[in-house]
Amino acid sequence: MVALHTGWERVTALLSSRAAEAAPLLLARFALAGVFWRSGRAKIEDGSWFSISDATYYLFREEYTRVPLPSDLAAIAAASAEHIFPVLLVVGLGVRLSALGLLGMTMVIQLFVYPEAWWPVHSLWAALALVLIARGGGVLSLDALFSRRAR
Repeated sequence: MVALHTGWERVTALLSSRAAEAAPLLLARFALAGVFWRSGRAKIEDGSWFSISDATYYLFREEYTRVPLPSDLAAIAAASAEHIFPVLLVVGLGVRLSALGLLGMTMVIQLFVYPEAWWPVHSLWAALALVLIARGGGVLSLDALFSRRAR
């Protein structure tokens, strides 16, 4: 029984190591970034790098009326955040702050836009963001590289 317990302790220590968590944290960063990047790109005119579409302004003016910001400002803020935060997540720079920003967006969407979508959609986004806020980007991130260099 002691050998089984010791073996289990070794396995859990290995699985809890920074190296072992690198891949799941990288996957979490890419998964959360992908959701918001695609949403951000849908808000942009086809063929442009960052020209917010008339359809986006219309949606914020007519459909997303409960968002507590002026509609044009909300459209610009959403499109900007959905481009900036995913890029930062993918490269692993400012991961905790970026995940916090996307968690905030998730909660705004949940509360003011699609309140019926908590389960299963928004709860998964929130879970990914909370893991990244708690653990950071992992060893495969620019945050980790800069942290190592600073020491």
